[in-house]
Amino acid sequence: MESYDTLTEALQALRGQGYTADFNLRPDCLYCAAYDLKLPPEGFQVDSLFRFEGDTDPADQSILYAITATGLDLRGVLVNAYGVYADSVTAAMEAKLRLPAV
Repeated sequence: MESYDTLTEALQALRGQGYTADFNLRPDCLYCAAYDLKLPPEGFQVDSLFRFEGDTDPADQSILYAITATGLDLRGVLVNAYGVYADSVTAAMEAKLRLPAV
């Protein structure tokens, strides 16, 4: 798995790999406004993820997911906070997006 120093660098690399859609997190699905598409937990897979922490503020934490829509020719990215600032989601979505244990 590649690693990136910044969120911007990772986003640019993933865009170059075909992850062109932008997903937003909803409590029970991922939503892509460009296609008015809702993906429930069983409708996507997480191909890779990257964690980033801000250099000056430890609260500035984000996670970047590379996502493929199941059964569709659509790949994209989801950026979210993690820790106390993460968006609230259903248990099924949380399980799907859970960070692996380190």
